[in-house]
Amino acid sequence: MFPEGTLYTTNFATMHKSCPCCGQVFEPEVGYYYGAMYVSFAFNVAIFLVSLFILYQFVEEVTMAMMIGVVAVTVIGFLPVIFRLSRAIWISIFVRYEGPGSQIPKK
Repeated sequence: MFPEGTLYTTNFATMHKSCPCCGQVFEPEVGYYYGAMYVSFAFNVAIFLVSLFILYQFVEEVTMAMMIGVVAVTVIGFLPVIFRLSRAIWISIFVRYEGPGSQIPKK
């Protein structure tokens, strides 16, 4: 879905127009990936909960500033990964992969 070697660059959001294997268009309609924000939100909630659990294991008193700092650093560090993963999950919910274009039976 994404060009190789662009994960931690400024253009991490750049996508191919279509799949080189099967020809599936990666943006079927304008605004298609707005729903991927919900998937991203779920990842960020999971990061928050895991961070909270880890902090409670190692720190006697967890402050709000400590929690915000840990979550902010983690989320910003994983931003390109979460962005790409949420888009890949979102399109896989609605578009089923049927294999290479040469092997898909014509209807």
